[in-house]
Amino acid sequence: MLKLLTALAFLTPIAAGQDKPLDDLKSISRITPVVQVYKAVSPAVVYIQTQTRVQSRAGFVIGMGSNTHMRAGSGTGVVIHEDGFVMTNYHVVRGADPRQLTISFVNDPTVYLAELLSSSEAEDLALMRIRGAMHGSKPVNIHSSLEGNLKRATIPTGPRTKFPTVVMGTSSDLMPGERVIAIGNPHGQTYTVSEGIISGLHRDVQVGGQFRQKFEGLIQTDASINLGNSGGPLLNVHGEMIGINTVMNTAAENIGFAIPVDRIREVLTNHLYPNARSAWLGFDFEPGTDFRVAKVWQGSPAAQAGICQGDKIISLGGKPLTDESSLLNVGFQILPHTNLEVLTESTAGKRTAKQLTPWNRVEGIIWEDYGVTTEMVRGSRHDYIVVDQIRTGGPAEELGLKKGDWLRAAGFQVENQGRRSIEFRNHKDLVRLSSALSKGGELDLEIYRDLDDNGVFTFNEQHRGPLVVAQ
Repeated sequence: MLKLLTALAFLTPIAAGQDKPLDDLKSISRITPVVQVYKAVSPAVVYIQTQTRVQSRAGFVIGMGSNTHMRAGSGTGVVIHEDGFVMTNYHVVRGADPRQLTISFVNDPTVYLAELLSSSEAEDLALMRIRGAMHGSKPVNIHSSLEGNLKRATIPTGPRTKFPTVVMGTSSDLMPGERVIAIGNPHGQTYTVSEGIISGLHRDVQVGGQFRQKFEGLIQTDASINLGNSGGPLLNVHGEMIGINTVMNTAAENIGFAIPVDRIREVLTNHLYPNARSAWLGFDFEPGTDFRVAKVWQGSPAAQAGICQGDKIISLGGKPLTDESSLLNVGFQILPHTNLEVLTESTAGKRTAKQLTPWNRVEGIIWEDYGVTTEMVRGSRHDYIVVDQIRTGGPAEELGLKKGDWLRAAGFQVENQGRRSIEFRNHKDLVRLSSALSKGGELDLEIYRDLDDNGVFTFNEQHRGPLVVAQ
């Protein structure tokens, strides 16, 4: 220590002669655009921790088979709505134990429980919602470099019910060479910020490993993207999210990829949001935010309530629709089989309050994609889906299904993955089946028909499509 102090003392006179140049440098602001973006956006970025049950071999112990253990994982997400809706990559939360899915915020000692609402494996996107604070929660792995910079006035004194959100920009006007900023939690180093540029646009990337997948139209950046950055925002210098970081090239340096925000908005609106709701109303909106009805499904709750194509939806359950966020918030509060008032405005400008009773989402998707309503029946050896109502002109009618048919199993083709089959055990199997099929995909359905008085089938067949999936 004495030698170190002596050396520092020796350097002091030299530094003193540099006072004027150093004073000139003090006129340069240390508050760079990256600093400003981090301060503005980091409160909306979350640290996700998961526990996933994995199966492993028991080693060389004779008589021991496979066993399971819990594996910890982590990633990043970003809040898109103040009520606690969080976007991330699907692979961050794939297989996560729903009882141990937690998130935490910078400068907030509370750990929150989250639930997975919906996901799209093909797009590698997932939508979660914060359920509430864990009892007796403590800070989760807050990086030491942040602790000394916490502003006491901004630390919440207890669990929050409203959360800071990111602003979604657009990816339609991005430029190669444009500066970008990434915020994430690489290798558990929480709230790490890195900067770079857009290195390329419209990149197609093939991902290997256990989950093979091809991504198209990604943003390439040289901003540092590492394990744990997945699900975090890629931002422009205005602090707007232009993408979600998802893939890195481990065989190279500074080659990372992000899903463009315009694609994220499309998947959120058309897939994640509808599939996260518990209720199905029976109509689709036109693209945009004027909430005009593009299609009403025949026989649906909306059709029964008298809602027509071209009507503008003013409010749902007394809550006005003003933008995408309001639709997201209202949609999650609508419950199936509960009366709902819908205020509509016709193309002639007449406003009418209509009563609608939503179905549950599974019933709605089956009606949309297959054109049937169904019941589950347990036989002596198998479970069956029994066809009830059939929509005129729908896929099921074109296939030749009849009221009272019993469906036991289906075979189907998955692009690039070969032939698969499924035995029905739940209505949700039909929903999973429609999501696995591409539009216009064909099914081999195992159909049982015409029970006699003793409960014995007198007719059965395997009927091949075309069952046109109306996705």
